[in-house]
Amino acid sequence: MRGKTDPQTSLFFSINMEDRIRPDHPLRPIKHAVEAVLGDLTSLLEGSYSQIGRPSVPPERLLKASLLQCLYSIRSERQLVERLDTDLLFRWFCDMDPAEPVFDATAFTHNRERLQANGIVAAFFEKIVARAIDAGLTSDEHFSVDGTLIESYASIKSFKPKDNDANDSGDDSNGFKSRNAEVDFHGQKRSNATHRSTTDGEARLYRKGDGQPARLCHMGHAITENRNGLIMAVMVTEANGRAEPAAAIELLDELRERHRVRVKTVGEDRGYDSGPHLLELERRGITPHVAMLNKTRDPTTVRPCERERYAARVRMRERQKTTEYAISQKCRKRVEECFGWMKTVAGLVRTRLVGRWKLQQQMYWAASAFNLVRMRNLLVT
Repeated sequence: MRGKTDPQTSLFFSINMEDRIRPDHPLRPIKHAVEAVLGDLTSLLEGSYSQIGRPSVPPERLLKASLLQCLYSIRSERQLVERLDTDLLFRWFCDMDPAEPVFDATAFTHNRERLQANGIVAAFFEKIVARAIDAGLTSDEHFSVDGTLIESYASIKSFKPKDNDANDSGDDSNGFKSRNAEVDFHGQKRSNATHRSTTDGEARLYRKGDGQPARLCHMGHAITENRNGLIMAVMVTEANGRAEPAAAIELLDELRERHRVRVKTVGEDRGYDSGPHLLELERRGITPHVAMLNKTRDPTTVRPCERERYAARVRMRERQKTTEYAISQKCRKRVEECFGWMKTVAGLVRTRLVGRWKLQQQMYWAASAFNLVRMRNLLVT
């Protein structure tokens, strides 16, 4: 018999949210892990808000929603709020009642500086890393470091001469102004020394290699452990040719200080082939496994001030013949998988925010989401 819909809707509904989410849903173990981490951050969250005044949107709800944005590749916070308003799964993950009105998308904007000032997002990521270490999912000695370009939110048309910033008062005429005006860059020499983006002043014009287009970018860095490829630390810096070695040293020092990890070896690509960088690693008791450029130099032409750096590169060339180096370089490719996931799934291929500190938060969220998914798979299997 044909079923028919009832045109008379019910006045009241009784819904058990737990029954609406299947028991084997992949978000269940992630939610349990997130709630355990938020429980450890209770005192930090309490100290970030005043004890008087109008109640705010619960910070736990904002943190969980930001994770959902990375996990489900939601392109904007406004679209995220729309999903929270209509999706029972999202409401369940954020501990929202089915009839509860959703908060406005500007709540993320209003609370972003508060989260930054109190280090809440960074602490959230560090707690996830600590849980992975306690669960025995990470290596204690062998790690890999790499960097990637993150395209700025600014358009290349906003890259204008610095001298014109003070004199650029705009056109006073009432004529038509194109929303996306045509710009001819032919014959113009543009560089970071003379030009700056009027939209994102911290972005830098950078080209990844020969034959590649120059784009306004920031540079993201990550250190991963070699056992399961979990992300241990992340950082965002200015996009330039010297950022990767300096960021690697800072990330390794941060990892040792915060998690008491004694790094034994670190795998790196050719972008880290630098005598001073190799010396810095060796002074810290870390054995570098760096893929080197095909450059040879006559020892007789080395000046006395360069002998120490030259010797470090010679030792690295000898180290390339070992089995440990081959294994480290093979495991180093896992950091590329992390960057691929964060860019394609978590939306880091191009930042949706202006400001490097905001991009740092975005990278913390992407790394946290990646680790939670990876840890769920490892603990289940």
